[in-house]
Amino acid sequence: MEHSSPMLKQYQEIKRAHPGTLLFFRLGDFYELFYDDAVIGSKELEITLTARNRERGNPIPMCGVPYHAASGYIARLVRKGYRVAICEQTEDPKKSTKLVKREVVRIITPGTAIDAQLLDARDNTYLAAVFGTGTGMGAAFLDLSTGEFLVTQFTGEGAWNRTLEQLEAFAPREILFPKSLEPLFKNEARREASSHVISDEKDAGAARFVVAGEQPALNALDEWNFAHDRAAELIRNHFEVNSLDGFGLAGRDLATTAAGAVLHYVRETQKDDAAHITGLSYFEPAEYLMLDAPTVRNLELVEALDGSRQRTLLGVLDETVTGMGSRLLKQWLLRPSMKLGELTARLDAVEELKNALILRDRLRQELKQVADLERLMARISLGRATPRDLVALKISADAIPGIKELLGDATASLLEILAENLDELADLRDLIGASISDEPPVNINDGGTIRSGYNAQLDELREVATSSKSIIARIESRERARTGIASLKVRFNNVFGYFIEISKANLKNVPADYERRQTIANAERFTTPELKEYEAKVLGAEEHIAEIEQELFSAIRQAVAVETKRVQGVAQGLAMLDVLCSLGEVAARRNYCRPQLTESDELYIRSGRHPVIESTGERFIPNDVYLNNSTDRLLIITGPNMGGKSVFLRQTALIALMAQIGSFVPAEEARLSLLDRVFTRVGASDSLARGRSTFMVEMTETANILNTATPRSLVLLDEVGRGTSTFDGLSLAWAIAEYLHDNPQHAAKTLFATHYHEMTELAKLLPGVRNYQMAVKESEGTIVFLRRVVEGSASKSYGIEVGKLAGLPRTVTDRAREILSNLEANELDVMGKPKFARHLPSRKRAPQPSLFEAANDAVIDEMRNLDVESLTPEEAIEVLRRSKTRLL
Repeated sequence: MEHSSPMLKQYQEIKRAHPGTLLFFRLGDFYELFYDDAVIGSKELEITLTARNRERGNPIPMCGVPYHAASGYIARLVRKGYRVAICEQTEDPKKSTKLVKREVVRIITPGTAIDAQLLDARDNTYLAAVFGTGTGMGAAFLDLSTGEFLVTQFTGEGAWNRTLEQLEAFAPREILFPKSLEPLFKNEARREASSHVISDEKDAGAARFVVAGEQPALNALDEWNFAHDRAAELIRNHFEVNSLDGFGLAGRDLATTAAGAVLHYVRETQKDDAAHITGLSYFEPAEYLMLDAPTVRNLELVEALDGSRQRTLLGVLDETVTGMGSRLLKQWLLRPSMKLGELTARLDAVEELKNALILRDRLRQELKQVADLERLMARISLGRATPRDLVALKISADAIPGIKELLGDATASLLEILAENLDELADLRDLIGASISDEPPVNINDGGTIRSGYNAQLDELREVATSSKSIIARIESRERARTGIASLKVRFNNVFGYFIEISKANLKNVPADYERRQTIANAERFTTPELKEYEAKVLGAEEHIAEIEQELFSAIRQAVAVETKRVQGVAQGLAMLDVLCSLGEVAARRNYCRPQLTESDELYIRSGRHPVIESTGERFIPNDVYLNNSTDRLLIITGPNMGGKSVFLRQTALIALMAQIGSFVPAEEARLSLLDRVFTRVGASDSLARGRSTFMVEMTETANILNTATPRSLVLLDEVGRGTSTFDGLSLAWAIAEYLHDNPQHAAKTLFATHYHEMTELAKLLPGVRNYQMAVKESEGTIVFLRRVVEGSASKSYGIEVGKLAGLPRTVTDRAREILSNLEANELDVMGKPKFARHLPSRKRAPQPSLFEAANDAVIDEMRNLDVESLTPEEAIEVLRRSKTRLL
């Protein structure tokens, strides 16, 4: 460092204060990275790596990006999990005679992003903190881009696993935790990475902690960041309260500590109080229907197996017109409610909106004018809003009176409450309307943000600046008349300011009061006291205009920021209205019915349909289903591949989930008990990249179901046990079904699809088991899948027929039928193993196989005709010797 320039010394000091970040160091019009940061940046951003001080023999790696385009580069780094520190010049270089002062003004991390390039309007971006002791775990979840702040905690055995469930549900981009918990995260990463115990450091380092299919950024912090007393004081000071009891945190020290760690981290990274975080809510996971990651994935609730949003339940239901509404609908879908009163209110509102076409359409048209107020207020509060953001707020607020008027005749209680609580924000509308131009620039420094008439001093300065052309023209005309020089011109450039230009031929007519400024090839340039005075006035006015506009805009933005909580309340109400309108729109368009939710143990669906498949326009055969916790507890479903078993299982779960967000459902009638969990074990999900076989994944997911399902749960099992040998798989499937039927703690309502036809015997042995099958019609050697679920059990699986439909060569399917016929006849070879079919009639028989086949038959015939009881030991030995000779 002793050989570094003052600028590099400044860089190194700032870098030491912000370890673990890539430091974007502002130098003029560029952000520069140096040393290791430059090496990483050039690789990740695919930009040129150069060097500083190359001529001195100690080159310093460096690379840079233009400051006006930096947001795109920063977004790429943050998406890859890097933390980026933005270091700005905090004083005007023109006013400094030494090294310009620089400070880190913000640290952008995966969990603290608020910039549009890093956000999807339809998804929340959560920052999580986890804190644990020997007694339990606390977890906090904050979406900095909206201000949503939630906390919970768990105690006793299983606290870590329950915390993992919440991490799966919220899918945070970044997780904070004390270094003492680092082994937990590493062990979980190892468990996910392989089905084996990892012993060497190389494998352990390759393991990655995964939640909801993604790898969040993990940030292990020093223990002092999780001091309870400090956390509690920070929360009290932030919300300006004397007690945390009002947030539900009384006696919940673990949750309080996690919340305080999140709040401290946000303040440190944003260099701001984050005043838009106006509330904190404690929640009990028991208030929501729990969905584990395999279930969310298998049911394709929010993301299809190909990674798209299309062909998902969210894709079908999301007809929202605002980003706020889309995010809220996704939250409802991933955390369905278990509160009967809340769901009834939602269903009442959806029913009214479904039936009122004109009202629904007009509300949706008004809502289309509403910006993403939650994220907009976050930017305003953090001082990063542009003039156009304020105009967007005004346009959004202008729509509120019309929305309230439309809701004036609503009868559903939830719609009435929304209308009553919608603040019209008249004062903010007036303030922005009077102060900000209708079409302001993106950047305040571009000028023209403040409306004329709002500030007298600004108007006067603008008059001076805008009238300069006419004033200059008057000066030029007067000087031409005074000097008699017709070619005299008054001009301006950035170096010399305003000047009078006279050709050399006319220099003899120059007045004595002209002062020479510059000589050029064919002319001389002069100034006058009057021109100097005007120049100072005009240039000063333009500079002063920029300063005043900046000051006024900052004051207006701050005045709006003070009302953040009011605007957030409006945003929440409009988001809910948007979701209700969306559900009403989908219900009307797709002919959904209102489900009847009960506290009973029955689940009945008449003529149910799969919402996603139906939405593609494919012809769909509706089916009924009935489940309870006594007589119809476990349904064994048999039938052919492609017969519709998996669709039937999935549609049952999807209909139940739709009802528990307050949506109408694709059925003619639905009477549904409230569920606490939905589990799926559907299809093969090989995780070879993590070293886990299909069967290992299957057994791991099944184990989770058996250990956590309750009588209020719905379990979908599809082909459990098919990943191993027939006898192993059948034994496991049978035992699993018995467990789900018999265990009083875990006897969930279960749909069990299988090709093990032996499983249908369970209906004769267990009182709560019923057999159903997928109907098939056979005609002239072909099969037709009827897609109908009927009582009874299938006699075969029609796998060969499905292979034929898939295009297998006919010789293969004919051969398969011959082998199947032999196996079904239970014929055994001399070794006691199933005898495969000998040959196809059309196949030429090679002589050697024929001899073997003949020898085998002869030996078998002889064995069958032996009188074993009368054989002497010597005769038995001779028979064996002769048989062995003939078989070799």
